[in-house]
Amino acid sequence: MNALRHIAIALALAVATVVGTGTVIANSADVQRASPGPHASAEHGRYLVRAGDCMSCHTADNGAPFAGGRAVPTPFGTIYSTNITPDRSTGIGDWSEDDFYRAMHEGIARDGHHLYPAFPYPWFTRISRDDVRDIKAYLDTRPAVRQVNRAPELPWPLSVRGAMAVWNGMYLDEGVYRADPAKSAQWNRGAYLVRGLGHCSACHGDKNFAGAVDKDHPLNGGFAENMYAPALTGGKRDGLGQWSEQDIVDYLGSGRNAIATAGGAMAEVVQQSTQYLSEPDRRAIAVYLKSLPAPKAHDPAGIDDETMKRGAALYLDNCEACHMRGGTGQAGAFPPLKNSSAVQAAEPDTLITAILQGDRVPATQADPTGLAMPAFADRLDDGEIAELASYIRNAWGNRAAGVDAGEVRSIRNTLRQAHH
Repeated sequence: MNALRHIAIALALAVATVVGTGTVIANSADVQRASPGPHASAEHGRYLVRAGDCMSCHTADNGAPFAGGRAVPTPFGTIYSTNITPDRSTGIGDWSEDDFYRAMHEGIARDGHHLYPAFPYPWFTRISRDDVRDIKAYLDTRPAVRQVNRAPELPWPLSVRGAMAVWNGMYLDEGVYRADPAKSAQWNRGAYLVRGLGHCSACHGDKNFAGAVDKDHPLNGGFAENMYAPALTGGKRDGLGQWSEQDIVDYLGSGRNAIATAGGAMAEVVQQSTQYLSEPDRRAIAVYLKSLPAPKAHDPAGIDDETMKRGAALYLDNCEACHMRGGTGQAGAFPPLKNSSAVQAAEPDTLITAILQGDRVPATQADPTGLAMPAFADRLDDGEIAELASYIRNAWGNRAAGVDAGEVRSIRNTLRQAHH
């Protein structure tokens, strides 16, 4: 994060005042109770924990499940997830249901310290009290692991947790999901999952200088963990405009459909979370997402002929064997690049990252193969990757801004630092 942004945040925190944050309103029974399993139970909580992808974030590489310690990179520094096992000294074993509810809805821990919104309480505040109770009931059944939480690596004043009170006053819209009576129960269930437990806009939403998501356009695409998550709105080129409801259902269940295959962080989300959603819940999410309008279209500048020519040669040598001459991919094996919203996203970071470090298809119950793509960081230099990415983003009817070597160099350096 650059110095000017640090200064802007410091000034904002210095002059802002805390304001009211809304009213808690009970959501409808249909929205609360549509997921499977007996209500008010640890088994139902297990389903909800999977739906919220809690284990992924709260489990470090090679670490004990839910014991925390996973590094979460942000534009402001690194935050480490916390221990949510029932250990009494380092986890949440001594937390009451009210303590847990307060953390989920207000971002305040049992001892009164403020949590950082890398823990997605701005979304979890939408979850009903009954569902929060069930989540806690399930976590209480997990093995207790003694693992001390790791302090975040943040600059002043963000290192002062009390500053989050100001952030909450400015950006936290507290209160459980309120069903829209003009919409169907299915649509409301999808909205409840997307806006709340699924916290989709945490990755797929644009953020302001303080890391708060644009509330007016929460799913128009955004950065998260050094990747760019494409829009989930109705754009035909860089959104879900060409996807059917069934395409979304299939993608959430298996990590693939006829248009796209999950990769990067989304592959982990599918593998650890969405594949376990019931078909009715995946269908409800699809209904909700397909109701979102497309943002105002933008027409990026074209790529010059020489860049396209060099990029085509690089594609022939490195990509065509798997992704095919027309970028169509191979059904059930290698994803298509033609008409891909991830390829044509507003920012090329996800495509560049996949070329640099490779990628892996999620291994799911529906499709357990988990095929991998090799890394090209050692094979292609920054200029070649820029030309290759520019070509892929503009071949076969695709249309997106070109890529320059400086963008590739920056992402290469970021990935190198993350792995060390």
